[in-house]
Formats: sequence, C-alpha cells, structure tokens
Amino acid sequence: MTNSYINVKTLCKSYYLLFIVSIFTACQSDDDTTTLPEDSISGFWSIEEKGWVFEFTDGKDIFYNTNAAGCSIQDDDFVLQNFFGFDFDVISENELIASSALSDSEIVFTRIPDQNPDCLPDQVSETDDPKVNFDHFWNIFNDYYAFFEKRNIDWSQYESLRDRVTADNFYDIIEELAYLLDDGHVSIVDEENGIEIVSGNPRLFERLNANLSGDFLIESEDDYSDLVDQKATTIVTEYLGENFEIDDNSRIIWGLINNDVGYILIGSMEGYGTNLDDEISSLNTILDTIMNDLNASGVSKLVIDIRFNDGGFDTVALDMVSRFIDQEQISYFKKARLGDDFTENRAFSVAPKGDFQFTDDIILLTSPYTISAAELFALCIKDLPYVTVVGEHTSGAFSTILTHVLPNGAEIGLSNEIYSDAQGDVFEVIGIGPESQENQIPFLSTQDFQEEKDSGIERALEILNN
Repeated sequence: MTNSYINVKTLCKSYYLLFIVSIFTACQSDDDTTTLPEDSISGFWSIEEKGWVFEFTDGKDIFYNTNAAGCSIQDDDFVLQNFFGFDFDVISENELIASSALSDSEIVFTRIPDQNPDCLPDQVSETDDPKVNFDHFWNIFNDYYAFFEKRNIDWSQYESLRDRVTADNFYDIIEELAYLLDDGHVSIVDEENGIEIVSGNPRLFERLNANLSGDFLIESEDDYSDLVDQKATTIVTEYLGENFEIDDNSRIIWGLINNDVGYILIGSMEGYGTNLDDEISSLNTILDTIMNDLNASGVSKLVIDIRFNDGGFDTVALDMVSRFIDQEQISYFKKARLGDDFTENRAFSVAPKGDFQFTDDIILLTSPYTISAAELFALCIKDLPYVTVVGEHTSGAFSTILTHVLPNGAEIGLSNEIYSDAQGDVFEVIGIGPESQENQIPFLSTQDFQEEKDSGIERALEILNN
C-alpha cells in the first residue's frame, strides 16, 4: 500500500487483503499531467454520483466529500494536476473533463454556482465525535453504495446503532457493518489508529480454507503467501519444466506446458510501467512479446491463469482482452448509483490489438482471490466460444472503489458502480466461475500440496486434450 492510499485505491481496483510475494505491488503516483489556467476553473465543481465537491481558487484548492449527514474534507491541499493520473480539458465554462489511459471512463466535473451549503467553512465536519462519524459512515453507504438489494441487506435498520456508539466501540460497530456487506471493495482505513478493515476478508479466508486442513490452513497473510509460493513453485517446475519467461516487474509468467499447450499466469492488472504514464505502453510491449512467442510456438491450446490476480486498472485488463479476440465487440456495461437511480448504463467495446490474437481453445482458471479488474477480464472473455472457465467463482466485486473520508480522517472505500456483461447479466456477489460441476476445481487443496500437483491445470489439460 502506498501513502497516497485514497487516490491510488480509487483508480487502481486492487484488493488489499494479501500480497503475493514477488508478484504484486501497489500503483505508483505521478504528477506529469496537463496544466490548466487557474482563471478558467476557479470556483466550485461537483461530481454528483461520487459525492465529491472541489473548490478551485488562486491559492490552496480543497477536495470535499458530501453525504446526507454533511461534508468532510478529503484533501485540504488538493492539486488538480495530480488527480489520479488524469489529463484535463475545459470543455465549456461549466464542464471540465478528466481522462486517462488508465481509466475506461471520462470523469465529468460540473460547475456549481455556489459552494454546497454543508461545505461552508463553519459547516464542515472535522471531529472525532463518534456519533457524528457514525452518521457520516452510515449515510455515505446509504447515499452511494450500489448493492444493498443484491446483497440482501436492509441498511435502514442499522441507522439506530448510532445510539450505542461510543469512542470505545465506534470501530467495532462500523467494522461489524462492513463485514455484514461481505464486499471485497468495502474498506475502512485509519492509519493513525492502526485500523485496516476489508469487508470481504472473513469470507475470502473461509473460501480459501474450504479444501485445506491441518498445517495448510490459512490463518494469516504469511500463511497465504507461503502456500502461493509453494503453488507457484509447483507450476513452474512440474508443468513448465522451469522453462518459462517472466516480465521485468514479475507480473506475468508465460511458457509451454507441452508442444500443444501454452500457459500464461497473469498475476496483476497493474504495475507494468515505471510510472502511470508508461503503464499501458509497457504493458503492450510485454503483451507483444508474449503473443509473438505464442505465435512462434505454434500451440493451438492455451491456459490463462488469473487465480492469483488481485486486480488493478480496468484498461490493463481490457488491453489483455484485446489479444484474445479477433473483432471489435461490446464487452460490458457500467453504471453508477446516483440518488435513488443510476447514471446512464454505458456500453464499453474492446477491439483486437497487436499483430496476432490467440483465438483457439482457451481454459481460463479462476479463484476466490480473483477480484476487480481481473474479474473484468473474465467478464469480457467468458462467453467467447473457444473459452472454458475452470476453477472456483471469483470474488464478485467489480466496481471501481469510491473513496470518502470521515470527519475523523478515516478513509472509507465502497462499491458504487454496477458492471454487467454484454447480455446485461450482473455477476456482483456471485462472481464468475465454471458452468459445469466437473470444472469446479479448488484453487488451494491439501491434496494438491501433498501430491505436488495443480488440479486446476490438470483439469485444463483434460479438457484441452479431449
């Protein structure tokens, strides 16, 4: 995790539970973006569906969060040019557009004539009062969270918990509410008090441990990392024969299982460049190499392994998708919660890239650890006629993470976007997994570790060889 947790986490759809040794890192910040004349943007701007208000002046700019309980400050020394690696264009007197090669969507800032009344200097909430902070916490989710119905939760019944909140139990109570959501994109972070809560953690551990026993049970991040190291060792020794390639930043491993079957392990959807500016160009250089190697090998079957992948940038995932399709197609839709309704449900298309696209038989390996942008990759290719999904259902957390800050400074992450596939089906909560029982193969199992094998790859080879 980087120090700029809020900014990075909103753009980089990463899962902050566990870190796989030598495979994953956090995104890096960069401030080489378009400079805008101050007099063209002075005033107040809003992104309504995110509950964000910006005050641009000729001095210090301020980034506010708003909800029905009031207003708090996310950044009191905000620099527009550092905003998530975006470039900015002034479209009109009342509209500012932010775009980035690392985001599938533009962000529209709308000028508002006056400051939000809750964000006036004497109205901004900056306090440790536990009841005020609970009010903000409950209302942030009430106003912007997209999946109460999908997760079968009546949020209104928990507003009365305010009466029980004290300074001593505040984090215990909101932690309980966060875990109730069981959402890998819901988080609470208070670095000053050593608080870091990810809503989906308990369920993830439960799922990862479902086929483990004895000394193999996961009770900590270190336990998980140890098992992943063992599994990675098995893959590269038993299946790739220690003859494989890996990119300079240790994000992708590729090689041949045999003369007919190729293998690509995609460990992350971020971290391919030295900074945000060259992330996509560096990624595509790596993808060109991988695809050229596949083409030269002459293999007609491929295993793509995203079981270890904790997400990253949507556009990284989409550029990967572009190497496995041969024609442009609508791949998914997305909309954001806006009051009692949603923003326009926008369609997103992906077109082929590169000199060679692999469109022969593909097995996609998935796991409970597969989340966010990695799930978007699965969402885009799962229905291709030459793709078969093997493994376990993914996490079921697709939304780019919306961040707000409580009056006490704690950072809240939540899901406020709904992704659906090309047919309009939503896989939030349930995740993406195999269609048939015989292709439901555990990611981690005691038997696999004892026998030094990978049942997911074994099943993939059975399918590909039939």
